[in-house]
Amino acid sequence: MSYPHHGGPDDRRQRFEEVYAANRGPILGYVLRRTGSPHDAADVLAETFLTAWRRLDDVPPGDQARLWLYGVARRVLANQQRGEHRRSELAGRLRAELTTAYQAPEYAGELAGIAAAFRSLPEADRELLALVGWEGLDNGQAAAVLGCSRNAVRIRLHRARRRLASAIARQPTLPPQAGAAQPAGTAPPAGPSQHAGARQPASAPRPASASRPASAHVTNGGHA
Repeated sequence: MSYPHHGGPDDRRQRFEEVYAANRGPILGYVLRRTGSPHDAADVLAETFLTAWRRLDDVPPGDQARLWLYGVARRVLANQQRGEHRRSELAGRLRAELTTAYQAPEYAGELAGIAAAFRSLPEADRELLALVGWEGLDNGQAAAVLGCSRNAVRIRLHRARRRLASAIARQPTLPPQAGAAQPAGTAPPAGPSQHAGARQPASAPRPASASRPASAHVTNGGHA
């Protein structure tokens, strides 16, 4: 049933504000008792009143408006729960696939020292070196991912490589010559998808960098 309102935009806004003021508390209580978190409740409440605004001519007058809003909130909740169920199912499938398809890399000897040096770097350095060394991005592509200029990436990459080389030189597990032999352009140790011990799903293409040793040099362009 429709309850058309023939007033102007200001009258329409006033009617919505009256509906909202009279029913926000009861609808919020209804939603909070049926959701798992305040964030979810806020989303449902907002969607419920957004629907009321869009369909204001369908909102009945008086106390009937509250019942109508309960019905809208109920449908919004059902949609939210279906979406959450689908996301949970997908996450479960992905966890199962990764559990059977992936082994955490294990490093020994010099690789263990290089991996420890890499982990000791600031997060920003690790991310930049990984984008270049693992994902194989050039400076321009890395700049797009990080939201900065190509020149900024070039400068940050140079500094990150120098810090990595210094960290490698300080590793006690490496012989003295190992740290000295690592140039500033050394790539980070092989990532999860590149490690020789990793089992990848049959459908996953093997990264081009998978066959490169951890000591492969990375040029300023980002390719070994």
